[in-house]
Amino acid sequence: MISLSLNRRHQIARQSIATIAIWGVAVGIGSYLGLFSKFPLPWFALLVAIGITAPVTLYYGNSRFRGYIQGLHLNYLTVFHLWRIPAALAWFYYGSQHLLPETFVRNAAWGDLVAGLLVVPVLVFPNSQWKYWVFHLFGMTDFIVAVGTGLTFALLQIPMMETVTTYPIALVPLFGVGISGASHIMALDLLARRQAKIF
Repeated sequence: MISLSLNRRHQIARQSIATIAIWGVAVGIGSYLGLFSKFPLPWFALLVAIGITAPVTLYYGNSRFRGYIQGLHLNYLTVFHLWRIPAALAWFYYGSQHLLPETFVRNAAWGDLVAGLLVVPVLVFPNSQWKYWVFHLFGMTDFIVAVGTGLTFALLQIPMMETVTTYPIALVPLFGVGISGASHIMALDLLARRQAKIF
């Protein structure tokens, strides 16, 4: 792991926060203006995939950024997932209004709800690498199921999936999903590296 100076760590932190903020604002404005609704569903699915792969590519391709992430406490890569509780409630609401396919709502909402609720016990339980393994493996599994279902339905151009391109729910697949998936991958990579050092 690359050792970074305190000033360098602060600089990377500021750059990361600014990038995430710009990303979120851009998605919010774009969805509010209806820009993403103009995309065919397969192209929208491509945007979601880019949102997932871009931060992961940065992590593995930029040694300084990777060194910064690997210097973080795992709590920082875990607490963010509290956002999945309101995301789950949004999925349930849209599903109750018959605005999204029932299978997608079931696959996305329940896993997000459980993952979000698990954050607090993970943070307060005694410090152990295993609690992070359990949380991030569960979260990643849910992520694969939910995103896989969404991308499949989008590629099949299921009409009800067009709802995810509208404001405000578009913030979930185009913003939250990318950061969530990336944070799981980064956390699991960090855990694997730490365990490898032990053995």
